[in-house]
Amino acid sequence: MALYLMDYDLRKNRNYKPLYDELASFSAVRILESTWCFNRINTSAANLRDHFKAFIDSDDGILIAEINDWATYGAEKTPKDLR
Repeated sequence: MALYLMDYDLRKNRNYKPLYDELASFSAVRILESTWCFNRINTSAANLRDHFKAFIDSDDGILIAEINDWATYGAEKTPKDLR
């Protein structure tokens, strides 16, 4: 199982609900204001990017990264909080 980090910029419309609902279906946890993490198997950062593009507008941006080492300071939660 791989740990992934997602960071996003929702620019003009800022409709968070579709993205938040999809992140909830992944059991993701919010690390910072626009940064979430989640576990997945049998996928890649590029596949996840393509998947999440359906939940944001064309002027928004996302970053997906597979993480193998991490540290936080002042975060709301950490990857240790994943179910």
